[in-house]
Amino acid sequence: MLTELWTWILDLGNSKTVALLIFFTTYVGIVIYVYSSRKRSERLESYRNMPLMDEDDADRRVKAAEAAQAKGEK
Repeated sequence: MLTELWTWILDLGNSKTVALLIFFTTYVGIVIYVYSSRKRSERLESYRNMPLMDEDDADRRVKAAEAAQAKGEK
């Protein structure tokens, strides 16, 4: 049974299905990682407008978000 599964995976005709499963699993893992912690999601949300901000303002917001996260983890 295991050799049949391995043969099916290695068949080039099934590569699209295998790639879809790998990428979908990775995507779901990333979404779960990002939204599993409220503080992590707030920190990542603070990075949303970073390309549009001035450097000083962006640095200040990133440092504030990281300090808030470090304070919450202790």
